[in-house]
Amino acid sequence: MRRKIYLSSPCMCGEEQKYVQEAFDTNWIAPLGKNVNEFENEIKHYIGTKGAVAMSSGTAAIHMALRALGVSNGDIVFCQSMTFSASANPIVYQNGTPVFIDSEPDTWNMSPEALKKAFEKYPHPKAVIVVHLYGTPAKLDEIMEICAEHNVPLVEDAAEGLGGEYQGKKLGSFGKYGILSFNGNKTITTSGGGMLVGDDEEELKHVLKWITQSREPARWYQHEELGFNYRMSNIVAGIGRGQMTALEDHVEQKTKLYERYKKVFEDLPITMQPYEEGTKPNHWLSAATIDKTSNVSPFTIMDALAEENVETRPIWKPMHMQPFYKDCDYFTHNEDGTSVSEDIFARGLCLPSDNKMTPEEQDVVIEIVRRCFE
Repeated sequence: MRRKIYLSSPCMCGEEQKYVQEAFDTNWIAPLGKNVNEFENEIKHYIGTKGAVAMSSGTAAIHMALRALGVSNGDIVFCQSMTFSASANPIVYQNGTPVFIDSEPDTWNMSPEALKKAFEKYPHPKAVIVVHLYGTPAKLDEIMEICAEHNVPLVEDAAEGLGGEYQGKKLGSFGKYGILSFNGNKTITTSGGGMLVGDDEEELKHVLKWITQSREPARWYQHEELGFNYRMSNIVAGIGRGQMTALEDHVEQKTKLYERYKKVFEDLPITMQPYEEGTKPNHWLSAATIDKTSNVSPFTIMDALAEENVETRPIWKPMHMQPFYKDCDYFTHNEDGTSVSEDIFARGLCLPSDNKMTPEEQDVVIEIVRRCFE
């Protein structure tokens, strides 16, 4: 059997070990140290925000963003439905109430039309969480305008979007807070980790206190607020520093994979995830839908690829369809009540988007997909 073709595996560039070794050599094997500080500096300069706080995961970063915004018992938070559960779960951590928003067909992200409907029923949510699905920028201008009209802060979940741009600005820099993830399969990785970015430096200092167990500046261990063990370690931050040197290369590689899929599938009933003019996706994952006119299902393609040792993934199952969230309110994009996100989920799949995939290996993927339509 041929070498496995992965969906999106870690891609080490060679610089990581230098910074990790430095942590060992200086004995900074802890959730503080030079690597943590420098990784934060590199990220905030890259994104274009005034501050950044490195954490153990992107989930932790969303949790702290919601805590910083004062989300608590019963507060409504609007959240994009088509996303990974980590976007929504922190709402529940804070005892808030998620209200899910449908996608629009132009980017597969939060629908401004559905968001307007949600505001009509719930005029005072505590926050709005928008997601850049698979690294494709959402309709930020429209969403930010709606949020501004209602004076509600936007949390920008760019966990999948690092390296992407919207009208020339980096994703993660548009909301009150931006969220990044460095999970093992992301565009860059620290094996596990995340970052909270934003311009409110005082509030970010408060967040830093929370994620280091809320210890007060006393001679003894004194705690006046609830604390969390969410700080990133100096070792994994070293991996992140090395990965930053390859970020643009990784985005370029993933973009080439997406563009090739799009070109070679032009004659098939396959539509790659669309994006708007003036935006630059990072193409973390090359996602596609099978046209409604076809009798081929996404699982037919995924099964055929799996038989040849090729990894794929279904589209994220929308949160409003998840058993845990089945009782949460949901607002659709279409006036007739039909759901865009449900349709994308039913017809979609993620194709191999691995940085290390060779042109010959992508040929294999393409040929297997084409055979499914014969």
